[in-house]
Amino acid sequence: MIKIPYTRGIFCNRTLNLRAIPVIGYDMDYTLVHYKVEAWEGLAYQYIKKYLKKDGWPVDDLVFDPSIFIRGLLIDKELGNIVKVNRFGYVKAAYHGTHRLEFEKMREVYSRTIVDLADTRYAFLNTLFSISEACMFSQLVDLLDAGKITGILGYADLAHRIRTVLDHAHLEGDLKNEIMAHPEKFVELDPDLPLTLLDQRHANKKLLLITNSGWKYSKFMMSYICDRYLPKGMDWRDLFDLIVVSARKPSFFTAKPPMFEIVDNDDGLLKPVIGEIKKNGCYLGGNASMIEEYLGVSGEQILYVGDHLFCDVSISKEVLRWRTALIIRELEEELEAIESARKDHKQIRKMMQEKEELEGQIRHKQLILQRREKKYAGKVKENPTDIKSELRQLRDDLHELDVQIGELNVRDSKRFNSNWSYLMRTGNDKSKFTRQVERYADIYTSRVSNMLYYTPFMYFRSPRGSIPHDPVFYPEDLKE
Repeated sequence: MIKIPYTRGIFCNRTLNLRAIPVIGYDMDYTLVHYKVEAWEGLAYQYIKKYLKKDGWPVDDLVFDPSIFIRGLLIDKELGNIVKVNRFGYVKAAYHGTHRLEFEKMREVYSRTIVDLADTRYAFLNTLFSISEACMFSQLVDLLDAGKITGILGYADLAHRIRTVLDHAHLEGDLKNEIMAHPEKFVELDPDLPLTLLDQRHANKKLLLITNSGWKYSKFMMSYICDRYLPKGMDWRDLFDLIVVSARKPSFFTAKPPMFEIVDNDDGLLKPVIGEIKKNGCYLGGNASMIEEYLGVSGEQILYVGDHLFCDVSISKEVLRWRTALIIRELEEELEAIESARKDHKQIRKMMQEKEELEGQIRHKQLILQRREKKYAGKVKENPTDIKSELRQLRDDLHELDVQIGELNVRDSKRFNSNWSYLMRTGNDKSKFTRQVERYADIYTSRVSNMLYYTPFMYFRSPRGSIPHDPVFYPEDLKE
């Protein structure tokens, strides 16, 4: 059996039999095409900055810092904060602008707040494309608070302006034209990707490309990442039974806009689709219902793979009941961090057991004192002076243990990101991002080519769901 590298695993929330899936659809950006995040988002940031400067905003001294924020955070447009939330909607960490809110201030602001992703007060940063947006928003909050930006009513206006500028940069094509001029600066090649798709195609899977990017950009990018690794005489279009660009997801899954055939591969000339869709055709727009009708399949017969929790995964799952796979590129870095912390995690578990034992002893001693002082449980033999002395020693031991645990936790929290800790966790709990992954993604992994290790015939089985009263079990118990 092939040994799968730890960071290249595929993780299963809901059992999925690939053998029973006849159709696999793929998003392109940050799914098939992996961008160098710092370079891509740095360029997007510069475009935001350029357009804001034209508006007369004082942004000349602003600098992009990709280390400040991670995916899975939320912009609080009402208060100008960026927050990290656990699966229940409780805020566990927050920044106002570029400054971290201290615990007491955060508790004062959010103690009665349950964050709901459906609330328009919040913008969920659920894709890597959000990093430049978050960085600029936090810096503009600082400028607005300092009175250096005028004509803006509040933090929500900042968020709206940044989003408008980013959308404009994408629509004008300037940003993507620059990427096409120097793809080596922005794109990380993966030699295993084309072989993965070839394996699936020769296993009788119908492969689809469904992307919001336009034809010119999609054609360039797919050729750049695939053609050099394909057998002689093939190009990237031979991998797919159907190619859909400018899909306008999420409305692609919910509405029924028309579809146009791309009849000139170079210029992208269009004609309306009248009648049947052609095999191996290239199309613009359309909708998921047309795709299902053309393929003669629907619902759980289709697996869709993308990086965007909303536009790719949750909508296709909720509306069409397609099976879903989420690409989380930074998962590899998180898994490396977890692996490097294995000894610390084991030590923390051991110390927490000791802590619970000490706390149990303290509670027992406190109860004895209470019974003696209140005189409601008969005669208590223990000497109260001795009990108080023992309590002091137990509390000293507990404090020392807490310090040691705290130091290990602080060190662990900085392994993935020094400001927000792990992507998938918020303290000891799951993050809001993880809850959404559990809810909408049948499987998740760091890159499409990880499927190469599992083959197109893999039966993914979800682990037994854990509940609080399950017996405690650790992998090392198997060795006993």
